[in-house]
Amino acid sequence: MQKKTKKTYKFAVKTAGYSSLLLGFLFSIYTSIFFVFNIFHVLLFVGLFFFGCFSIIQYRVELFIYKRVKKIYDDLTLLESTTLRKKRITTDMATLTQEIDKYAKDKKIEIEMLQVREEYRKEFLGNISHELKTPLFTVQGYILTLLEGAGNDKNIREKYLDRASKGVERLIYIVNDLDMITKLEVGDLRLELEEFDIVELVSNVFDMFEMKAAKKRITLTFDRAYSEPILVYADKERIQQVLTNLVVNSIKYGHDKGTTEVSIENLIKNKVIVRVTDNGEGILPNHIPRLFERFYRVDKSGSRKEGGSGLGLAIVKHIIEAHDEKIYVESDFGVGSEFSFTLEKTK
Repeated sequence: MQKKTKKTYKFAVKTAGYSSLLLGFLFSIYTSIFFVFNIFHVLLFVGLFFFGCFSIIQYRVELFIYKRVKKIYDDLTLLESTTLRKKRITTDMATLTQEIDKYAKDKKIEIEMLQVREEYRKEFLGNISHELKTPLFTVQGYILTLLEGAGNDKNIREKYLDRASKGVERLIYIVNDLDMITKLEVGDLRLELEEFDIVELVSNVFDMFEMKAAKKRITLTFDRAYSEPILVYADKERIQQVLTNLVVNSIKYGHDKGTTEVSIENLIKNKVIVRVTDNGEGILPNHIPRLFERFYRVDKSGSRKEGGSGLGLAIVKHIIEAHDEKIYVESDFGVGSEFSFTLEKTK
């Protein structure tokens, strides 16, 4: 018998015992007054009465509790998966109450998580519809204008077709980023791990965006001269994408005549940490926990004006986590921001 079931027997035994002793005491007084006192008869009577009381009490208690607790289980849908259904209901009501409270709290947390996900889903759908709607309407507007007769003018035709082409490119950019982040989230994107020089990769990224930075007079620089290569083991193409997103963001939100600085430091024996630091706008503390969400923008009007899919930091986070590494962000509003991530070092 299980421990909880034995507690019902203990309850029934005590109750029957107390009842039997009381009745036996009264019976012995009665027989001593009206009949000849016989201890054997008294004990026999007490024993039979005890057995009868025990059987009735045990049956009634179990039946009473089972019916009512089963009704609780049937009424409370939050206890659908409880294992108590498979056991005999016991008189251990404290344990039963604790289990009900536990399941109620678990379900409450689950409901709250579902509500948060629902809000996130609504926000995500709103964001993606906005991101796709803007270039779609742009392309549609230029094409309709051309179809209505503006295409007869060569200069206007070329100008509008060029703008429509840029709108299509933006759509392709957004769709490619969506495809990328979906693959990262479901684990379908395979990493091509190799050994490469992270210093050289950062230099290549600087070269790619030198002209973009020059337009805002932002300097792309290392924190110091790296005379020796720093070899890491990772997916070179994906890490380049990480650096690209971080450097582009630092330029996008950087101040005129500002600086974007990259440093590479030894973290532990086989790890390095790459830091991308700028002295730009900075980020308010309430935005930092949501920075890596899809389509989340700190400055919605400004960031959309600057372009981008709104998926850059989400992709960055998933790429770094796919490498089993960590990404960090620190920022002081009005002072600047620092994004950093770890990589496995090979030399």
